Amino acid sequence: MENNEQATETSESLAATAPPFVAALQREHPECVSEVISAFGEFTVVVPRDHIVAACSFMKTSPDTQFNFLADICGADRGPEEEPRFEVNYHLFSTTKHHRVRLKVLLNEEDAHVQTVTTVWKTANWHERETFDLFGVIFDGHPDLRRILLPDDWQGHALRKDFPLRGYEPYSLK
Repeated sequence: MENNEQATETSESLAATAPPFVAALQREHPECVSEVISAFGEFTVVVPRDHIVAACSFMKTSPDTQFNFLADICGADRGPEEEPRFEVNYHLFSTTKHHRVRLKVLLNEEDAHVQTVTTVWKTANWHERETFDLFGVIFDGHPDLRRILLPDDWQGHALRKDFPLRGYEPYSLK
């Protein structure tokens, strides 16, 4: 078996090996699970964007999961030639059960919108603003979606793969 095959399993082979918190989400909210990926000892659950709030709420409040800490939300640009182009990754941790999981939402470039999870975790406010600022992902229903790292008049989103390496004028370092 090749290294990639050893390191990564897909949904079909995970039924018996998925941790109880992934099984609980699949059992209680099957619509929230598009795919389960295991790679390098970590689990990622791909969630359809319309179900991210429900998935996050369940993962936080269910006695089987207790993911009471949103460690991070970050974006990823897979490149302008990829479709879906963007990922939004939600890194969850349980401070009582000491387990981790990543929830992933995939977004097309022409419709890079996902519902905010600030109603689930207040700290999502800052993480979502950073992802909006650097990748241009719109978090619908966010209470204060504006730039957090770059100046208000900055053109574009600096971590997109099609952003010029030296920036746009007047911020260029020519």
